[in-house]
Amino acid sequence: MRRSGITSFVLWVCLTILTLLPVWWMLVVSMRPRVKLYSKSFLIDDLYWDNFLAVLNSSTFLQYLWNSLIVATSNAALVCALGLLAAFGLSRYKISGGDNVFFWLITNRMAPPAVFLLPLFLLFTKWFVFGDFMLFDTKIGLILLYCVFNLPFAIWLLKGMLDGIPLELDEAARVDGATTGQVLSHVILPLARPGLAVTFILTWIFAWNEYLFAATLTSSAGARTVTTALAEYVSVTGTNWGEMAAMAFLTTLPALVVLGFVQKHIVTGLTFGALKG
Repeated sequence: MRRSGITSFVLWVCLTILTLLPVWWMLVVSMRPRVKLYSKSFLIDDLYWDNFLAVLNSSTFLQYLWNSLIVATSNAALVCALGLLAAFGLSRYKISGGDNVFFWLITNRMAPPAVFLLPLFLLFTKWFVFGDFMLFDTKIGLILLYCVFNLPFAIWLLKGMLDGIPLELDEAARVDGATTGQVLSHVILPLARPGLAVTFILTWIFAWNEYLFAATLTSSAGARTVTTALAEYVSVTGTNWGEMAAMAFLTTLPALVVLGFVQKHIVTGLTFGALKG
């Protein structure tokens, strides 16, 4: 057992190093001037902050960062709210064809996003137009679009968690006179909080990291997200690797902050309902 424990420890250390190595290399590149970019050293030679200062002093980057925060947070909140209601209905009520509906929802997540790119572009520019307003090049357009891909995942995740909550709790609340809304808000919601936290952080990260639709369905700084800003450092004259690495490193920080707030719920949420039955 002792040898097995040492082996496991060494394995986890190796996996941790392998996981953090790209992040470390990104930090190393961001701390180098252009003349030292191609150095083979894995260490930070000097504290060169010019790349970070160039990014932080860019009003465009700050606007893109703000756009990403709005889009990712709004999408995650909307997906969690709608996903909880849908999962509650599928978990607690006998819906005709409920299994088929659930399977159909999951299949929506299986298709490659690039398949929908052209149809969505035409919808955003030709059909979803209301007077002078259209969904193309708007933050609300991205928020609603990401729901299409994140909502099936949220429903799948939350339904498994709600199935782990005993139905007897609902029945006991109804005996005491609780309505369906009160059962959902006073019984289901407190118990499903870890699952909602996991759903929120995962859908938030999905929306935060998305690039394809954000690059195609937006064109101005008022709607573009921070992932699209990384591509702007690639030009016909070359690639500004230092500033790109600095921006990429700064882009990961909000995700780490959000993850830190809900990390205590992640293990509980992912294993919730696993022992049912």
